[in-house]
Amino acid sequence: MSVKYFHLTVKEIIEETPDTKTFTFWHPVHQSVSYKAGQFLTLIPVINGQKVRRSYSMSSSPNKDASIAVTVKRVPNGLVSNYLCDNVKVGDAIEVMEPMGHFVIEPNPMKERTIVLFGGGSGITPLMSILKSVLPVEQGSKVFLVYGSRDEENIIFKKQLAELELKYEGRFKVLHVLTKPSYTWTGYKTRINQASTVIFLKQDFAIDIAKAEYYLCGPEGMMEQVENALNLFDVPKENIHKEHFGSTGTHEITQEEEDESIKDQTVTIQYEGNDYQILVKAHETILEAALREDIDLPYSCQAGMCTACLGKCVSGKVHMDEEDGLTDKELQQGYILTCVAHPKTAGVVIEVE
Repeated sequence: MSVKYFHLTVKEIIEETPDTKTFTFWHPVHQSVSYKAGQFLTLIPVINGQKVRRSYSMSSSPNKDASIAVTVKRVPNGLVSNYLCDNVKVGDAIEVMEPMGHFVIEPNPMKERTIVLFGGGSGITPLMSILKSVLPVEQGSKVFLVYGSRDEENIIFKKQLAELELKYEGRFKVLHVLTKPSYTWTGYKTRINQASTVIFLKQDFAIDIAKAEYYLCGPEGMMEQVENALNLFDVPKENIHKEHFGSTGTHEITQEEEDESIKDQTVTIQYEGNDYQILVKAHETILEAALREDIDLPYSCQAGMCTACLGKCVSGKVHMDEEDGLTDKELQQGYILTCVAHPKTAGVVIEVE
């Protein structure tokens, strides 16, 4: 199935914190952009005459909000985040790829469950989409959020979260965890780590830890610590969902790996009815080589997480730097992600839909 592209017009810009803005968009004329809670949108702004792609989780809810919204936090020297925050105005149009991502939840009014969300910094954005989608639909479910920020000023959605906590009193609880709060702060001053996670779950939430569902989005170290804590209580793997947020996707191939298996290879890419033969150099991914040859393959995150660059290896073998974006079944069927894939053998043929 081919990837859809839209041009969305900015409807409103909301300043969430001094370095974070929410951009809401009108749906295209005569159609709507459908998505699931927790998915992301890939924006393709033109900066200095070049199209640049960056993925941002949607902070809006498909069940609750009329407009699609992404929330963008400035990144030091971040090309796109700074461009969006400094230059984009209401009424501007931005090209986007259709929503994608597997970090999703589909609310079901028949379900009664306990959902625990752990977020750090801008990792709150997909969690916001999830909680705003679950609470109005699953009226028998409870949602708990642990949200780590630097200080009070940098709590994204602070007012919205307080309002939702009042609206869904008894079913939604927020625990703010700050690392550098002001002297007037009376809440937790700590980090979200293994030890504090145990305290939050046992003392603050008092839930049946093993039976709850968990959604984690934030720094890799934070998510690893939370998962370590959950493993102490034998939480099933299938109940733990992680979004590898903000990954750069860079991977250094060691000299040993390169000498053993990764070397220059010619790869055939079958795309849109054409066969392209390209030389993939040892230090390149298949996607990088294709883009170098002006073959406009679909892609988004370039980190092996979003699956926008999905292809199928029908001949030869490839090595992937990152496999978490694919299911075991997809891997067995030969699916690969071109943004993290390198040819291991001669005669590699990749089908891209």
